[in-house]
Amino acid sequence: MPDSSLHPCRPPHRCWRWHPTPLCPYQCHGACAEVDSDTEAVAGKGFKLGCISCKRRSEVRGEASVEWYFRPKGEADFFLMYTYNEDGPTIESDQFEARVDWNGSKRSRDIQDASIYLLNVTFNDSGTYRCFFNRILSYENYEYNDVVSKVVHLSVVGKATRGTASIVSEVMMYVSIIGLQLWLLIEMIYCYRKIAAAGEEALREAANAEYLAIASESKDNCAGVQVGE
Repeated sequence: MPDSSLHPCRPPHRCWRWHPTPLCPYQCHGACAEVDSDTEAVAGKGFKLGCISCKRRSEVRGEASVEWYFRPKGEADFFLMYTYNEDGPTIESDQFEARVDWNGSKRSRDIQDASIYLLNVTFNDSGTYRCFFNRILSYENYEYNDVVSKVVHLSVVGKATRGTASIVSEVMMYVSIIGLQLWLLIEMIYCYRKIAAAGEEALREAANAEYLAIASESKDNCAGVQVGE
């Protein structure tokens, strides 16, 4: 029985990108990580609405289509605003006409990143966005339909505001810098005093040695005078 590990269609154990061939239709994609979308946009700027849904088993072949729905702030109902499938992207709402670009998975029908990019954001874009993955997973003997949804609550502001985490990080950075400078100053004072003390000790030892030498020389001279007498 042949070793399955040597099968020409079997991708490497840790495969980052594997291009399919007619004999090997399976694909191996890069590592997928589900990251929450940002939730604050600035009016007049662009904004990325993130929506990522990773497959539990990356080796399973899959296809997916995506639908984005929007519920304006203060409204009760969602309406379809954008779709993406094998035929490409379609803007379904006049409110977003010419203002939405696909920013998700490219060159693959196995979509795991369904992020979109809003152009020229307006205050009317505040509200709740919901994206749906309509995914078909193909196993050896059957297909499985899976639907995954993600929600993004978007607030549009006139000017970018700094988050609490950013402020805390900056404060901690300045505290660390000041702390290091104080530590260096203390080390410099300590080293200066230690060097000064060592210098004074050396001077005292030199003075004592010189005094002893003079005393010894005087004693020798006195002894010589006494012998001469």
